[in-house]
Amino acid sequence: MKTLNPYFTFAGNCRAAMEFYRDCLNGEITQMQTFEDAKYEVEENRKKNIIHAELRAEGILLMASDGMPGFEAQPGNTVSLTIDLTDVNEEERIFAALAVGGKVTMPLQTTFWGARYGMLTDRYGIQWMLNCSKP
Repeated sequence: MKTLNPYFTFAGNCRAAMEFYRDCLNGEITQMQTFEDAKYEVEENRKKNIIHAELRAEGILLMASDGMPGFEAQPGNTVSLTIDLTDVNEEERIFAALAVGGKVTMPLQTTFWGARYGMLTDRYGIQWMLNCSKP
C-alpha cells in the first residue's frame, strides 16, 4: 500500500504553522515531536524545534518539521512529497527509479523511528521522501 502526502519544512516556526493549519482545516495535530524529545543532538537553541509533526483533517494528512541541522528555508525547498509504503521491495524500486538522473540526499536506511527511510531530489527538482514502516 502507498500513500502520497505533502511534507512542509519551516524555518523554526513549525509549531505555529501547524497550529494555524489545524485551525484553518478544522483538524487535529496527532504528533508533535521536538529534537529534544527524539534525543537528536542539535545546538541548544534548536532543541525545542520540531523534528516531526502530523496534522490530520478530513481526507488530509500534512507532515512537517523545522528541518534538520544545516537546513535553510528558501523558495523551492520547503515542500517535499512523501510516499509512505508497507513493502520494502516496492520502496527500493520507487526510490531507485526516482533517483535516476537526480540526487540522493539520504540513502534508504533504518531510522530511529523504526522505519526504512530515504530522501532524494529527482531530475526535475522535486524533493521526495520515502518511508516504509516496519510491521
